Amino acid sequence: MRRRFPWLEADHPLQLMLGLTLWSLWFVVLYGGLSVACAAAPPAPGQGAMTGINLWLGLMTLATLGLLGWLVRFCLGAARRERGRARFLAALAAGLHLFSAAGVAVVALPLVALPPCL
Repeated sequence: MRRRFPWLEADHPLQLMLGLTLWSLWFVVLYGGLSVACAAAPPAPGQGAMTGINLWLGLMTLATLGLLGWLVRFCLGAARRERGRARFLAALAAGLHLFSAAGVAVVALPLVALPPCL
């Protein structure tokens, strides 16, 4: 029996785009929010990386990483249970979600070390 929302299944083809879409939305919100925050209320330059802007961006990054990590586990579990085409799609989706999570982690590294408004 299929769920009410079939696109939430791990073997649905839309899963192949979901991780990269989440990454791109996170990227736009991260740098768009950073630009707006720096234009509206830039922190003092001597404050370093420990600012409220970096805190909020870091929390948003952790939430995105958590969601992508959950999607990886969800799709890997489905890949272990399924056979044939469904197994391939679930495993491929898990790989793409993992790739997206790695992209989020790498792009977010400057939040730890650099001041937000250079």
